[in-house]
Amino acid sequence: MTLRGIGHRVNKERSKGSEASSTEKVNTIQSELLRSLVLIVDDDRSVRAQLRLWLELDGYRVVEAADGAGCLSAYSEHHPDLVLMDITLPDQDGFQCCEKLQSLSGAEYTPVLIISGRTDDTAIERAFELGVLDYIIKPIHWGLLRHQLRRLLLESQSSRRLESENQQLNRIATLDSLTRIPNRRRFDEHLDAMWRQMNREEGWLAVALGDVDFFKPYNDTYGHLAGDRCLQAIAATLSKCCRRPLDLVARYGGEEFGIILPKTDLEGAMKVATVMNQAVRESNLPHESSEVAPNVTISFGVAALYPRTNNIPDVLLEAADRALYSAKSLGRNCVFGIDLETRTLPQ
Repeated sequence: MTLRGIGHRVNKERSKGSEASSTEKVNTIQSELLRSLVLIVDDDRSVRAQLRLWLELDGYRVVEAADGAGCLSAYSEHHPDLVLMDITLPDQDGFQCCEKLQSLSGAEYTPVLIISGRTDDTAIERAFELGVLDYIIKPIHWGLLRHQLRRLLLESQSSRRLESENQQLNRIATLDSLTRIPNRRRFDEHLDAMWRQMNREEGWLAVALGDVDFFKPYNDTYGHLAGDRCLQAIAATLSKCCRRPLDLVARYGGEEFGIILPKTDLEGAMKVATVMNQAVRESNLPHESSEVAPNVTISFGVAALYPRTNNIPDVLLEAADRALYSAKSLGRNCVFGIDLETRTLPQ
């Protein structure tokens, strides 16, 4: 066989593989559609029965409600993939029900399709203003409804998938690739968010900056791969010391780590930093080039204040950085703090 023939065969095999992959993807989407759950909301039992029959024959799962209250209850319990709703309901009109539905968790990605006997422009415009994705007039034409259902479900699935992928990309973008903890970008975002929240709640906000002692000599002695493993171990150790939902441990840069402690005054933050300092020391990572201990240690600078609108987070960071410098000046392997409210040092 000539090289040209081999190339043609390879391209043909690749084409087959690509076609098989596309077919598999289509089959997966078809399977997901058939598992979709549809909520029917109509006060007419015969309409609900007819819709259920059509939907179940096409492989959809179905749940029913006869009024607005039942719709909201069924949605909260079953989380359907699509809602078919009549405008005329015994306890409230479909417009009111749509507004309440949109306030429920997860409903922003659930398509709503109105089925109604009303043909006036006012009703149709009102429906689309509320975010309804389609409007079908009774009597129902099943062929048309079938295609509209499929289209809306495919669009909904695409939106959910895109949102999930965006969230995953955002997690990757805010995660340090080496230590697998939040990176500097995430640290800055969280600090800004906590600054605003503590300003509203008039609560304390503390920041601790930690720097691994004599890390350059560590790299020179053990090599950069060992240095990477050392940072990974320290990151895991520090993360275990913060368990509250709003606390954050991040890689601040190089061998520095940043810790954000909302609702924590200086005394509390000093305790957390002291626990971290001890935990790293007790990890017993050998460091024969250290001038303060035979193993790896870390120094911390801590600062705390009440965030105010006439101030910015940089004030807190700069104070923590000054405190870290003081900790190093005192011999390293220690914790030093500054209370920005009283401008005093902890006793």
